[in-house]
Amino acid sequence: MSFILTPKQIEAQAVMAGPATHILLEGGGRSGKTSLIVRNIGLRAIKAPGSEHAILRFRFNHCKASIVLGTFPKVMKAAFPDVHYRIDKQDWYAEIASGMMSSRIWFGGIDDKERTEKILGNEYATIFLNEISQIPFASRETVITRLAQLVMQNIKGVDGKTTQAPLKPRAYYDQNPGRKSHWSYKMFHELIDPDSKRPLLDPSDFAYFKINPRDNLEHITPEYLKILQSLSAAKRKRFLDGEYSDDEAGLLFSDIDIEKWRILDDELPAMVRIVIGVDPSGAGDKTDPTENHEIGIVAGGLGTDGNAYLLEDVSVQAGPATWGKVTGTAYERHEANVVVGEGNFGGAMVEHVIQTARPRTPYKMVTASRGKMVRAEPFSALYEQGRVRHAGIFQKLEEELCNFSTRGYLGEGSPNRADAWIWVLAELFAGIVEPKRAPPKQGVVRRGAGQTFMAD
Repeated sequence: MSFILTPKQIEAQAVMAGPATHILLEGGGRSGKTSLIVRNIGLRAIKAPGSEHAILRFRFNHCKASIVLGTFPKVMKAAFPDVHYRIDKQDWYAEIASGMMSSRIWFGGIDDKERTEKILGNEYATIFLNEISQIPFASRETVITRLAQLVMQNIKGVDGKTTQAPLKPRAYYDQNPGRKSHWSYKMFHELIDPDSKRPLLDPSDFAYFKINPRDNLEHITPEYLKILQSLSAAKRKRFLDGEYSDDEAGLLFSDIDIEKWRILDDELPAMVRIVIGVDPSGAGDKTDPTENHEIGIVAGGLGTDGNAYLLEDVSVQAGPATWGKVTGTAYERHEANVVVGEGNFGGAMVEHVIQTARPRTPYKMVTASRGKMVRAEPFSALYEQGRVRHAGIFQKLEEELCNFSTRGYLGEGSPNRADAWIWVLAELFAGIVEPKRAPPKQGVVRRGAGQTFMAD
């Protein structure tokens, strides 16, 4: 295996070897951006003995999974098969043999305060901020102050003799473009300071290049390209076409915030409370299932760390017998504390369906006394702060969430999945939103932390 640049990577490499210090590679997923930057860092570490370099993401676990255990070893094996290196898994750096001295490439996450402070104690010849759509501008400003190492590189001339010259400091960035309000668009496209909104002091020091999955067909499967083509229009624009999106005024939730805090391979904390949310609609068992409205059924939990986690979306397009069974099964599978269902549509019918499918299921009926956008709004800030995290990828639910705005729901149809999730969040964060609950019926007793059990 060898590292052969695609035609688009060759164009990108010309930009990376140009006069600019700050270079952004942007575009869709799996387009070869990160691999090319890691290759450049490896080359710089080899050419400049004793040099220091840093590769940082917003979260260290993501950096470890995607870079340390993924891209970095693959690139080193393909591009520099004869170069010896070792990974220090205590301090998380790669030590690369380079002549009589070694160079180091540090790996970190901006979310890890202790590690970040340790990394910022060094000076670097190269800093790579990976997936900057997730990184706050203030963090970038702090990190970039460490791009200060003065180090010499070895240059072999055409006559075979080796000379030395200073290694130019480089700051590399990459991302799947988000919204135009992000600091990366302002800095690299509009050439203005994101804080002051004034023109950059030296705009020639900033360069960008776009590279997309279609430019990297040699290294991706046709199936992956089909997956990208099947995404929603907004997601296709970002992950396939590598384009920025215009800012829609009043949007409550951002796909960037969702992605920033998403949990994929990390272990979840223990859950102190788990809730199943149901958003019912008028659906009959005897009608064609395709004619039924979708029933939102979502599981979520409150972790011991104080954050809420979206655990599962089992929404179905079916009648009461089916969605009642799906709800009861989800309750058992997650060992949930309670099922929360909206009472506006069918009232006691919802409770009857759930109790018929699984008798004695703890159930709370909630009544929407305010519009769904008003109910959702308090959780917008929690998403931004990372207090709400998705344990997996929930494409349809996330698309519905990202269409919530202060002006109403901007998507098509009804956001049943997102509505069910908002009911779950309202139950988990009862101190923030306290939905109006229907009074208990006769024959119902309440026990424990607000759970409802059918009386014997």
